[in-house]
Amino acid sequence: MINLSNRYTDLAIEAHEIFMNSSEAKQQAQEGKTPPGVVIENAGDEDVKITRVRITSRTGEASIGKPMGNYITLEIPELKDNNEDVNKKTIDAMARELRDMLKLKEGSTTLVIGLGNWNVTPDALGPKVVSNLMVTRHLLQYVPEHVDEGVSPVCAIAPGVLGITGIETGEIVRGVVDRLKPDALIAIDALAARSMERVSTTIQIADTGIAPGGGVGNKRMELSEQTLGMPVVAIGVPTVVDAATLTNDAMDLVIDSLMNESPKDSGFYNTLKDIDRDQKYELIKEALNPYVGHLIVTPKEIDDIISRVSKVVANGLNMALHQGITLDDVGRYIN
Repeated sequence: MINLSNRYTDLAIEAHEIFMNSSEAKQQAQEGKTPPGVVIENAGDEDVKITRVRITSRTGEASIGKPMGNYITLEIPELKDNNEDVNKKTIDAMARELRDMLKLKEGSTTLVIGLGNWNVTPDALGPKVVSNLMVTRHLLQYVPEHVDEGVSPVCAIAPGVLGITGIETGEIVRGVVDRLKPDALIAIDALAARSMERVSTTIQIADTGIAPGGGVGNKRMELSEQTLGMPVVAIGVPTVVDAATLTNDAMDLVIDSLMNESPKDSGFYNTLKDIDRDQKYELIKEALNPYVGHLIVTPKEIDDIISRVSKVVANGLNMALHQGITLDDVGRYIN
């Protein structure tokens, strides 16, 4: 079984890609078999590509290193470019997928948790989304006559991180849940990807909950239906890439290019072909560690990206949770 723990990614679609490139999966393909316990479904278009990964068994869970459940990936190449038409399509697609996943009844209360450190830009997605969210629980309690029909009770909190509060995020969330007793919880967090192409251009929606910091090896208390006793949906956008993974991918491109230009019967070609790519990754990690440690890379324009993408994610949530309003109505509910 391929060791996924050494490839820092929060994206199920990437974990599946890693497995499909493993010798185990290639052997299954040669035998005409498909990896058991993992179902892939594609939808959308060139602007918003939708990939649904469904892990249905323990075998599938072990294959790609993710818990059983549903993972929906929206890949939007122009998401970071602030294309208004694409943003609108993304909001509509996200709202549709989220509604289908949550299946909330009318009047259900939803608690949104904005995970992350608002002082660290690549990790500030969750708090930024909360600041653009239509929070309405208090309005429905105290001034219901001023609330549009179709608006549902939504409350939100950005609990910070352990280093700021001294309290585990999971403990804060559990306390709020015990007090408010919402019908569903949505956790928003910045994710780690293994491909730079997916940074800030991908949105993942999963019904398996989330373990904050898991993608970069800093796993905290899990937020899931098992730990909180209610449906938990995790929404995330990758904002960082592990430097060793980025270097490894760059070297793979160089190796592939050299192989394409070399005669297939040459010793040089065979040497390149015989390189153990997983072992190469471990060597890169060992080489980088004395100089940079566990280095995480993010785009230089991350401030603008977080600002724009957080609004798209927030509006996707707004449209999903308040089915009686339009985007034009959102501004009246946000301070």
